[in-house]
Amino acid sequence: MPVLETGEPLAKARAAMVLVHGRGATAEDIMTLAADLMHPGFAYLAPQAAGSAWYPNPFTAPLAANEPYLSSALGVLENLLGRIEATIPAQRIILLGFSQGACLALEFAVRHARRYGGLVGLSGGLIGPAGTPRDYPGSFEGTPAFLGCSDIDPYIEKDRVLEAATVLKQMNSRVTVRFYPGMGHIVSTEEIESAREIVEAI
Repeated sequence: MPVLETGEPLAKARAAMVLVHGRGATAEDIMTLAADLMHPGFAYLAPQAAGSAWYPNPFTAPLAANEPYLSSALGVLENLLGRIEATIPAQRIILLGFSQGACLALEFAVRHARRYGGLVGLSGGLIGPAGTPRDYPGSFEGTPAFLGCSDIDPYIEKDRVLEAATVLKQMNSRVTVRFYPGMGHIVSTEEIESAREIVEAI
């Protein structure tokens, strides 16, 4: 599947952001955030999921229920990060996702913990049912992370966002969590501002 790119060409960029779209959406959809987060020297890359979904069942389903799609989706991010890191180090790469894309980006990050430029999970949590072991190896070495969500999101329970925050903190990430009262399943201007702070810090 294609990867959309905008901003600085990857070969010349000094930093990069990977944007991961949600279920039923497209790379073009998530790239609208790139326009809001555009910054000199940044390359913005958005992979496209086959059929506009990274995996078929809810993120709270048993892990096996979303295979082999979940492993394939994680592989897409691994391959894309490998391509980016040919010219840009991980500590200058931000992973951002919304909804199903946030779940995928966060799950990828905890399975590949190291110092990133930043992690941005918008309406997402770690993948797997309640009680899934979260003893991932590695450290984020102080990576800044922002997790934002509605307090009444119909797809993402607050507890799952808080669980992700706890795991990230335990893995040495500097985490900010914000819940927005009564907000729909959307990305707010306040969340974009928080993501922009991570961009500008790089």
